[in-house]
Amino acid sequence: MPSRPLKLISSMAARQVLGELVAQYRRAGGRPVTTEAAGGVDVAKRVQAGEAVDIVVLSSNAIEKLIAEGKLRAGSRVDLAKSGVAIAVRAGAARPDVATEDALKRAVLAAKTLSYSTGPSGIYLEKLFERWGILEQIRSRIAVPRPGVPVGSLVASGAAELGFQQLSELMGLPGIDVIGPLPAAIQTITTFSGGVCAGSDAPEAARALLDYMASPPALAAKRRHGMDAA
Repeated sequence: MPSRPLKLISSMAARQVLGELVAQYRRAGGRPVTTEAAGGVDVAKRVQAGEAVDIVVLSSNAIEKLIAEGKLRAGSRVDLAKSGVAIAVRAGAARPDVATEDALKRAVLAAKTLSYSTGPSGIYLEKLFERWGILEQIRSRIAVPRPGVPVGSLVASGAAELGFQQLSELMGLPGIDVIGPLPAAIQTITTFSGGVCAGSDAPEAARALLDYMASPPALAAKRRHGMDAA
C-alpha cells in the first residue's frame, strides 16, 4: 500500500519556496507531500487546536513556542531559510530614496498610506516606527492586510503607497515594483523553521523532508525566492 502524502502547512512567506522544494524532493524520489499556506497567526492557531498535520513551517520563534506547548515534537526544529524585509511601490510610481535609515524615515513620513503585515516583519516595523517617534503620527495612514493577504496586493491596488514585507512575498507579485531592502543598519532577518507535529504518525518521513529542505541542494531554490540558507 503506497504511503499517504505528508501534510505540510506554512506561513505565506514560505509558500512559494516550499512549493518548489517539495516538487524537487518528489523528483528526487521522496514521499508525496501536500502543502497549504495561511497567515502565520492562523497556522499556529490551527496547530494549537490539534489539526492533523505532519510538518509546520513558521518563524523560528513561533516554532519554538509550539514545541514548548507540546504541539510539535521536542528536538524536531530544523532551520530552513532566512529572509529579509523589502519595500515596494505601485508599478511605475515614483521611487522614494530608501537607501539609508534617515532617507527611509523621510519616505515613510511623506507617504499618504503605507502597509505591513501582521507577521514578524510588521511587529518589527511598528517597534521601529515607535523608536523613530513617528508611530502615532502615521498610525491612521497604515493599512493592515487581513492575515494571508499579501501587502503587495494593497500596493498594487493603490490602497498603500509604500509596502513592507518579506522579499519572498513581494517577489513576482504583479502590479508592484520592489525598490530595495530595508537599509542594512535596520534590516531584520526572519529565520523560517520547520517542526514535526506531535501527533504525526510519520515522524521519520517528516524529518527526512525537513532535512532535505535544509540541505545544500535546496539552496538555489531559496535564492530564487529571495531567501538564503539558515
